[in-house]
Amino acid sequence: MSRYFLIGFMACGKTTIGKAVAEKMGFGFVDLDKLIESEHNKTVSEIFAEQGEEAFRKLENEYLKKLISLENTIIATGGGVPCFFNNMELMNEHGKTFYLKFAPEELKTRIQISSQNSRPLVAGKSDEELLHFVSESLKKREHFYNQATYTVYGNDNEIAEQIIALINRENE
Repeated sequence: MSRYFLIGFMACGKTTIGKAVAEKMGFGFVDLDKLIESEHNKTVSEIFAEQGEEAFRKLENEYLKKLISLENTIIATGGGVPCFFNNMELMNEHGKTFYLKFAPEELKTRIQISSQNSRPLVAGKSDEELLHFVSESLKKREHFYNQATYTVYGNDNEIAEQIIALINRENE
């Protein structure tokens, strides 16, 4: 298999780590959210505001189905992708999935650093509200995330190195 999906909560580093791994491995890289934004000439926030979450989740599923035929590609998914439709099953069937796992407190900090207001599900939340949102959302999503082929931990560089080592081991 030459398709690798990075999953995990928002701001866990899927795009940053995915780009680094793709570059090091000589693979292509696709950020699912950025692909949707570029093809619709709207941000995820704008799509959420205009069409609602359900319509956005359908778009994610449609685009995911298009991406499963790519070879030698790292695909950074949106944080909710594994939790809707049969997306997790689809990714596991057509590639390997890596869950980038972080504790709620770490995720809260990463969200705040990565421009909180541009993320429709967390815009305008106080520190306390954000931590509560992350903790509760993670509880609901972890069931899906835990279906990943691999779970990786650490800082961005450590996670990238783990993913590279696992891909190399798979291809031996």
